[in-house]
Amino acid sequence: MRNTAGSGNRPWRQPEALDGSVWAGAAPPATTAAARADDAAAPSRYRASAVRYGVPVPMIDPRQSLARRPRRVLVAGTSGAGKTTLAARIATLLGIEHVEIDALYHGSNWIPRDQFLTDVEEFSSQPQWVTEWQYGNVRDLLADRADLLVWLDLPRATVMRQVTARTIRRRLRREVLWNGNIEPPLRRFLLDRDHIVRWAWTTHHKSELRISALAQRRSDLTIVRIRSRADVEHWFAGPLVGTLASDSDGK
Repeated sequence: MRNTAGSGNRPWRQPEALDGSVWAGAAPPATTAAARADDAAAPSRYRASAVRYGVPVPMIDPRQSLARRPRRVLVAGTSGAGKTTLAARIATLLGIEHVEIDALYHGSNWIPRDQFLTDVEEFSSQPQWVTEWQYGNVRDLLADRADLLVWLDLPRATVMRQVTARTIRRRLRREVLWNGNIEPPLRRFLLDRDHIVRWAWTTHHKSELRISALAQRRSDLTIVRIRSRADVEHWFAGPLVGTLASDSDGK
C-alpha cells in the first residue's frame, strides 16, 4: 500500500523490469511482430511489465501496437484522472457507444439508483462499449467482459490539480451533472471525508493495487498504462488509430 510523503513505513518496491522476466506463471498476451518491434524500440521506462508490491503487472506502453481493434474498453484511474474524457474520445474514434457509468449510478440527490446493477449487466453484455472502471460491485463483471483496459496512471499532483479545478468550476457554474445533481457547497470539503477532492487524495494508490490483482486474474487482458497527457496523444495518434487500419484490412 503506497504511503504519503513523510511516512516512515514505506513498503518495499521492486524496480521496474525491462524485459519479460516478471511474468510469473502466465504467458503475456499475444502480440504482433510490429508490437514486439515497437516494444524493443520504446524507451526503457515503458517496456514490458512493471512489478509493484511484489506483484507482476503485465501491460503494454502507449507507443506499442495493439494486436487488434478493441470492442469493449475500460478506462481506469483514480477520481479526477480524466477517465470520462478519455473514454468519450476512445468511443468517438472507434465509433462505439460510451456509457458514462456515473450517470447509471447516481440518481437524484446523489442517491444510488436501484437499477444500477441491472443497467450495467445489460450494456456490458453488448458486443461493443467504452466505460469507466469504477464502483466495486461491478468492477469484476466489467473486467471479465472487457478486451482492453486503459490505465490513466497520472501523478498524484496532476490528479489533485485536475479534480480541484473541476470541482470548483462545477460548483461556481452550478453545472448540472447526472440526473439533475450539482456539486455540493465547497465547504463540504472540510466536513465530508468522502468529498471528491479528499477521496482522490486518499484513494490514489488503489488503482495500482486493483490492476495488479486484475492482471493476476486475467493475464489475457491487454492493459495499456498511460502516465501523462503526452502519452494519451501518442497512443491515440499511433496504436489506437492503427487498429482502425488493421480492422479495415481484415486483420
